[in-house]
Amino acid sequence: MSLPPKLSFAELFTPKLITVWREGYGLRELRADALAGLTVAIVALPLSLAIAIASGASPERGLYTAIVGGFLVSAFGGSRFQIGGPAGAFIVLVAAIIQRHGIDGMLLATILAGCILMLGGILRLGTYIKFIPYPVTVGFTAGIGVIILASQLRDFFGLTLAEAEPGPFLAKIVTLASAAATINPVALAIAGCTIATILVLRRIAPHWPGMLIAVAGAATLTFAFNLPVETIGTRFGGLPSGLILPALPEITLQRIVTILPDAFSLALLGAIESLLSAVVADGMSGRRHRSNGELVAQGIANIGSGLFGGICVTGTIARTATNVRAGAIGPISGMLHAVFLLGFLVLAAPVASYIPLAALAAVLVHVAWNMAEKEEIAILLRVSRGDAVVLLSSFLLTVFYDLTAGILVGFGIGTLLFLSRMAQSIEVQTLAPMVPADASDETEESTRYDAALASNPDVVVYRISGAFFFGAAATVGAVLDRIADTHKALVFDLSGVPFLDSTGASTIDGFARKAERAGIKMLLVGVTPTIRRMLKLHHVRPPRVIFRATIADALATLNGASGGAISARDLDGSEDETG
Repeated sequence: MSLPPKLSFAELFTPKLITVWREGYGLRELRADALAGLTVAIVALPLSLAIAIASGASPERGLYTAIVGGFLVSAFGGSRFQIGGPAGAFIVLVAAIIQRHGIDGMLLATILAGCILMLGGILRLGTYIKFIPYPVTVGFTAGIGVIILASQLRDFFGLTLAEAEPGPFLAKIVTLASAAATINPVALAIAGCTIATILVLRRIAPHWPGMLIAVAGAATLTFAFNLPVETIGTRFGGLPSGLILPALPEITLQRIVTILPDAFSLALLGAIESLLSAVVADGMSGRRHRSNGELVAQGIANIGSGLFGGICVTGTIARTATNVRAGAIGPISGMLHAVFLLGFLVLAAPVASYIPLAALAAVLVHVAWNMAEKEEIAILLRVSRGDAVVLLSSFLLTVFYDLTAGILVGFGIGTLLFLSRMAQSIEVQTLAPMVPADASDETEESTRYDAALASNPDVVVYRISGAFFFGAAATVGAVLDRIADTHKALVFDLSGVPFLDSTGASTIDGFARKAERAGIKMLLVGVTPTIRRMLKLHHVRPPRVIFRATIADALATLNGASGGAISARDLDGSEDETG
């Protein structure tokens, strides 16, 4: 199996927009992208408003994010189908940043996160995001869903609170429960009808924009009957009819130092969300995205969004999947989706004033329910205790403590479990002499080697298989220390070792020194060039050890293939430098 060709720097960061244009882009492709862009814009409109409000920002900031950030993500991104905009996963972080630092601090954090994402892409860190364990992503996504649902209960039930709504989950639930007597039946009815409309339309007309139809219907009823519910207009005074001019937030060294941890949190979550979204698009389309180019584009988009008053931008899985299903050809669809949203902001902003907040809360409750991958959670809890620990750690820390901690602790536990499993997989076997030709087929071919071993009781062969790294070094070292020194020669078959780190090489070096002091010859066979270089750096080299390509070669050397003892050529290792 051949590896994919190594791409140049320019190829890694060339936007997919240029790639699609080079392939040939005409009126037919433009028509398909325009239709897909309109479809995505219809889905993105209510979500952008709802996510901004849930994040503690005014609703127009969600549209600024989708318009500016969405356009830049598609224009510079490494995915053909990625749709950028505000995402539900950021509600918790953005709300906390606004609470601590205000809107201006949130804008600065968004710009700094963009700079971090750009730097991560340039340093090619996008390649490593895929190493985050799957139980971590499932756990923190489900945790975010729970927090989003809790954040929408106030507007969903139309509650009136005597004090500001707390941020922490438990305190929030206690405060909301204490206000249960203030439930607004009209708001609850609107929220229930909104969810019912979305679910019914998804079943009977799955291609219709259920969320937009439900929200538009709720706004129409609110306007027609002057329903006593809170709307965008009553809380925020409506939407502006256009983009604001770009402006920098207040920037001082002290503010940067204070906000930088939040910016790193936004960048980390943005990188994970956007690359997961790109992977989903790859799976649906059969294409491949450029992860590092995508990070650079996400960085540019976040800087642009912050300058235009928007919140954090990332790739959005639901909208990206909608884009693929709608028949998009390339990034033009994402750019047009931003243009369509801008058209709504310019032409129909006054209409948004009548949208009831209960309807937008119902949309996010529906999104939160879908974020929790119920079947995957059940499978992970059932199949592996280790994966269950990782999932529950990420979930509980996300809900009750901090999203970043949920990711990092889950990743740390997952890494330790992986190292433990890898350490347990390494084996040291003593190989038996070759069996007769008519032996059972169940005997592994790997145990059949030259019969010379059978005639030489002073030689023993050991096979080490598995990754020989720091986690397994103690296990292998204990086995090597138990090897008796009654033999005159030891052969170690390392052909089953795919990886050797410094700790493993040091372990072999220590045993080689012990064998040298005892006058025991030590031969290493099946060593790859990479592992051989590592061993030589740790002084595991001739004449202390002899390298040979196969066990048969090693036995022939020990038995004197030319009718004599081991030659100087054997000891200086000049033969077969490549292993």
